[in-house]
Amino acid sequence: MRRVALPAALALLGIASAAYAHPKLVSASPMPNATVAKPARVELRFSEKLMPKFSGADLMMTGHGGASHAPMKVAAAAGVSGDGRTLVVTPRSPLGAGRYSVAWHVVSTDTHRVAGNFAFAVK
Repeated sequence: MRRVALPAALALLGIASAAYAHPKLVSASPMPNATVAKPARVELRFSEKLMPKFSGADLMMTGHGGASHAPMKVAAAAGVSGDGRTLVVTPRSPLGAGRYSVAWHVVSTDTHRVAGNFAFAVK
């Protein structure tokens, strides 16, 4: 009986841990710490489908011309794309040369909020 119970219990633990996994950032465009030409949008792809109502991001300009300054919020719209796994941040106007940071927060079906941030530069 033990020989059957132990593998069954381990299998159930594996299923339970997969069900409670949190969304992870899989890729971003622009990539963290990259220097790019003026991007039309910032895309963050996650490992799980997101809940659009509870997911979003703020885009901030943190430096210009080699000098840092207090973060200035960039007017942008953020939303989840049709695939359900990609958070898209679209600035209302083209990004000028400078350094930017993206602070994101997402929620998947496990209802746990996960947040992070990264920076990139525009030449």
